Amino acid sequence: MAVTRHTSIAPIDGGITAPTGFRSAALHCGIKAKAGALDLAVLAVDTFASMAGLFTTNLAQAAPVLVSKRHLDVTRGTGCAIVVNSGCANACTGEEGLANARRMTEEVASALGCEPEQVLVASTGVIGVALPIDRVVAGIQEACSSLAHGRGSEAAQAIMTTDPFPKEHAVRVTTPRGSFSIGAMAKGSGMIEPNMATMLGFIATDAQVAPAMLQRALAESARDTFNAITVDGECSTNDSLFAMASGNSGVVIDEELYPALLDGLLSVSRPLALGIVRGGEGATKVIAVSVYDANTVDEARQVARTIANSPLVKTAVHGADPNWGRIVAAAGRAGVRFDMQRVTVRIGGILLFENGLPHDESAARAAEILKRDTVDIEISLGTGNASATIWGCDLSAEYVRINGEYRT
Repeated sequence: MAVTRHTSIAPIDGGITAPTGFRSAALHCGIKAKAGALDLAVLAVDTFASMAGLFTTNLAQAAPVLVSKRHLDVTRGTGCAIVVNSGCANACTGEEGLANARRMTEEVASALGCEPEQVLVASTGVIGVALPIDRVVAGIQEACSSLAHGRGSEAAQAIMTTDPFPKEHAVRVTTPRGSFSIGAMAKGSGMIEPNMATMLGFIATDAQVAPAMLQRALAESARDTFNAITVDGECSTNDSLFAMASGNSGVVIDEELYPALLDGLLSVSRPLALGIVRGGEGATKVIAVSVYDANTVDEARQVARTIANSPLVKTAVHGADPNWGRIVAAAGRAGVRFDMQRVTVRIGGILLFENGLPHDESAARAAEILKRDTVDIEISLGTGNASATIWGCDLSAEYVRINGEYRT
């Protein structure tokens, strides 16, 4: 599809290693109890890359978050690899946890011939559990000896925890000055309201991008993708989103080509973000909450996020109950001023509330729409021209079961 003047974007195979210059390896190192379950991955660039990162806003930040933030600061956004494990968050683990996160980067650096600060680290899984560091170190050594192109799908599986399916996507961006590729993978199913990115996300491109510009594009693309989703309103201790740019394509991203880079990042990030919602713990339906006619985009996002996070709205959608009152009530507590006489509410395009009064004659049609696996909720505030969409999911008994048994 054409997205900017003389620029096109097309999907390609290969996931995170679709761009040239990237290799990966994934294996079972023994963190997860299930035999053979992939739980460790290494993503490496053939030479060196620009690197960028976004991290959780939760004040209880996990050891890998603290280490990766420091490494990006020290190197000013350059590096050569990322190591990630699943099955253990290495969060709330004190000095031992920090030492283990640093050890992971040191082992990768030793194997690849770079500095530890040029390696980023991410972890996901149960909070408050120490990493079996000896197993992890042995796994890192084996993974670094078997790095290869074209193995992105294995890496996408290795970062999963309660995810029902792996999430990866890649595109080729064609511009008047040449083509470059972007590949990505992400994981997340529960504890999802990132306020920065997603649970864990990784993006690779073979465009040549300066670190500052890569950071800018990553933040801008996350705003309307990974930062526009919620499963349960929970901001994790480990949320991290990383980007690496190898430059192997020879296409230099400057201000003229910045829109092409941004469109490419959006093209890989949006399906991954929606995949996280669709694969949310216990989810049976994706809910797209769109707020229109707000004073500002931020106010529209605030109302949409409040509605998407409402347990009452989520359970009503799960039960196919067109309860517009819950939607209006959630909007009213979002902290955004509006006039009730100007508010309209639609479900799947069916008008249910207007001018302060219900349209209950439409409830039966709306109930049928709510039985679908994707539901659109639209609310107009009637106060301005700004709009925003937040994607969420329904709340089922399965979500309670998964989280009630998570540590057992």
